[in-house]
Amino acid sequence: MSESVLSLKDVRITNGFNGQELVHGVSFDLQPGGVVGIVGESGSGKTLTCRSALGILPEGLSVSAGSISIAGSDISGLSSKQWTQLRGSTISAVFQDPASYLNPSLTIGSQIGEVLRVKAGLRRREARSRALELLAAVHLRNPHLVYDQYPFELSGGMQQRVLIAAAISLEPRVLIADEATTALDVTVQAEILDLLSDLRQSIGLGLVVVSHDLAVVAQLCEEVLVMRSGDVVEQGPTAKVLHQPQHEYTQLLIREHEQYGLDKFLEAADV
Repeated sequence: MSESVLSLKDVRITNGFNGQELVHGVSFDLQPGGVVGIVGESGSGKTLTCRSALGILPEGLSVSAGSISIAGSDISGLSSKQWTQLRGSTISAVFQDPASYLNPSLTIGSQIGEVLRVKAGLRRREARSRALELLAAVHLRNPHLVYDQYPFELSGGMQQRVLIAAAISLEPRVLIADEATTALDVTVQAEILDLLSDLRQSIGLGLVVVSHDLAVVAQLCEEVLVMRSGDVVEQGPTAKVLHQPQHEYTQLLIREHEQYGLDKFLEAADV
């Protein structure tokens, strides 16, 4: 087995203001090209877990125990400068509301190009060429047109593709997709999930998929962690967890999702 691109060992997150522990020991190993899903209701700790791996926990919160390593290197004690170098180039993320992460006053091309010039050191012409390649890689139909457009001219699904293009622009080894498809309609959601799957297979990208939707996890993930109130109540291969849930909370989630057609995704998880 190759070295994990992201490894969490008994990670605990504590609120420094009141001493309350919010996440109670999360562990998983993500292999190159692998997909780990984290599922649970709002407030379960899944987003805090991912933010800890990105070094962007809210003020006052910290990893109080356990360890996190990215590409074999322990991230504890990294300076702000080291984090800046690490984010984007080794680990990157895409979040729920793409419009919130795009500057409305700048064109799409200039936003992606800025990342490439600042972090990759590309010249303007090189950055433009690479940005167009990235827009094509995320299956935007007319990259040259999108390059010159502003965010408000794009649909939610197109904006999310742009964010994914920016997130993979520096060829990271890990991409965290935190509720990345929640705000999209079902058809566009399926397209984004297919895109993430393609990227995983084509460039060996390791994915952490955070969702409250079991169908998303069943469709994409090899391993799943079920979180509730900061605890991992169940963890294992996706097909096993979804077909033979042991914890009552996992059983409840599956019952609630059955009415939305989870069965076909459970069948896919068997393959």
